[in-house]
Amino acid sequence: MASYSLLIKRSAARELEELPLKDRRRIVQRIQLLAAAPRPVGCEKLTGEDKYRVRQGDYRILYTIEDASRSVVVVRIAQRGDVYG
Repeated sequence: MASYSLLIKRSAARELEELPLKDRRRIVQRIQLLAAAPRPVGCEKLTGEDKYRVRQGDYRILYTIEDASRSVVVVRIAQRGDVYG
C-alpha cells in the first residue's frame, strides 16, 4: 500500500512551532506516522465533520484525509481543551 502525502496548514505549523521542543518532536513523529496509516488505532472521526483526531499526550492533532489524492492535511494542533473551539 502506497503512503499518503502530508500537508500541514500554515496555521497548524505556527501552532506546532509554539510548542515545547519535547512535545513538538513527539507530535511531528505522530504526524509522520499518518502518512503510512491515516486511520491508526485510536483515531476518531469527529461528529458532523470530515475531520479525524489523534491524541499525542495532552495534545490533539486534527486532520482531514483525502483518499482520492492520497493526502493527509493537518488542520489544527492544540491542547485538549483548546482544540475544538
